[in-house]
Amino acid sequence: MRLVVAEDLALLRDGLIRLLTAYGHEVVAAVEDAPGLEAALADPGVDAAVVDVRLPPGHTDEGLRAAVAVRARRPGFPVLVLSQYVEQLYARELLASGEGAIGYLLKDRVADPSDFVDSLHRVAAGGTVLDPEVVRAIIARRRESPLTRLTAREREVLGLMAEGRSNVAVAGALGVTEKAVAKHINSIFTKLDLPVDSDDHRRVRAVLAWLREG
Repeated sequence: MRLVVAEDLALLRDGLIRLLTAYGHEVVAAVEDAPGLEAALADPGVDAAVVDVRLPPGHTDEGLRAAVAVRARRPGFPVLVLSQYVEQLYARELLASGEGAIGYLLKDRVADPSDFVDSLHRVAAGGTVLDPEVVRAIIARRRESPLTRLTAREREVLGLMAEGRSNVAVAGALGVTEKAVAKHINSIFTKLDLPVDSDDHRRVRAVLAWLREG
């Protein structure tokens, strides 16, 4: 396979290159940050990717966002996430299509290199490989709707946002200051576990959550 590896820790990145090469695969790009990953995934000749969740420059969820983006362009493109963290929002988005070819393993729970490579092969063949901790986190998230975390006022604000109203319009409708509305919206983003991104993007995701579960 022709692979892309995205890992910001040089020692681990080098170890992955050596491991995958030893098993007969070609690592065509080994990158340390999100821009490098996005550029590498633009190559139509790449067969699969092994990505960390948190990459420079933001160290939030850049790897997963790049994975979601490449699968939007290339449905079913195999991605194996290798991380220390369970990022529930984008993990669920990756799995939502039902297309398979997705893996999500936790670094400190991968005990055998051959098992890791076998997981990659299963993902490349269209299968799904998930660490049990990832499964538990996703199931727990489904049981608890994030909307239940919102206060009554925050739900009002989100409802008005869903109507397409600006912050100024929301403030006018509720009889509060625009600053108070901005504070409520930031709280909504936090409670809905929306990652740091442009406010417009997070606004859309918040409204989608409201429409799906509200």
